[in-house]
Amino acid sequence: MESQKPMAPKPAATVSAKVKKEEKISNIRGIRNAFAVIIACAGAAVCIFLFGMGYSGNFEGGTTDGHPLNLAGTVYKGGFIVPILMTLLLTVIVLSIERWIAIRSASGKGNTTKFVADIKADLAANKIDAAMQRCKNQKGSVASVVYNTLVRYKEMDENTTLSKEQKLTTLRNEVEEATALEMPGLSQNLPIIATLTTLGTLVGLLGTVMGMIKSFQALASSGSPDSTELSTGISEALVNTAFGIATGAFAVISYNFFTNKIDNLTYAIDEIGFSIVATFAATHK
Repeated sequence: MESQKPMAPKPAATVSAKVKKEEKISNIRGIRNAFAVIIACAGAAVCIFLFGMGYSGNFEGGTTDGHPLNLAGTVYKGGFIVPILMTLLLTVIVLSIERWIAIRSASGKGNTTKFVADIKADLAANKIDAAMQRCKNQKGSVASVVYNTLVRYKEMDENTTLSKEQKLTTLRNEVEEATALEMPGLSQNLPIIATLTTLGTLVGLLGTVMGMIKSFQALASSGSPDSTELSTGISEALVNTAFGIATGAFAVISYNFFTNKIDNLTYAIDEIGFSIVATFAATHK
């Protein structure tokens, strides 16, 4: 009977380890396959270009060869570069909305600044359980990192084998590990938005150059210049320029906005992590 008693705690230890692993799963939700988003946006852009802007009623004579009667027809005259630029612009819009939802979810239910202040107050009063409950109520990436660190805090508090320095090192490592788990999910798809910042402008410039080439060809034709070809070339140049600038501008604003949001969340995690370590150092010998 005595030989069987030491075997009993093992399943509990295994369960405990599994629980800790489950607690450290990232809570961030978002679109994992950005390529599918680009394909979907490309399909939508082509449909809008062909069936919306290329509608016969947008042109004189009821054909796309006629002079455009409205803005949609003018945009259609921008040529095949237009659906490419529309794809880039739609991709930026969709990924920006996706990042807004993901980062909003990662911030948790309440105000992050207030949450940080409340956690620091709980730590100062050595109310670890209250701080853990506050994390459960808050949810989000910051709360997840803090909760995992507080779980490790309680373990170190009950540990009698490690030295104080070893416990502090363990807590610091826990903060870094939990942060490394959550932070990559926040910046997901942002590199694509950053790429589209430059790509949109360059593709727009390409369309501008191609439109100007058509215009100069019309001017260089023998006899009187073909006014239709000239106006078509100028329309193509200006439409592509406008789409390129719009795509690049929107992408820059979006990227900087979300980068700032992520920096604020990272700062909040670092601030609380430092407070947890400092509290442990001050309350333990």
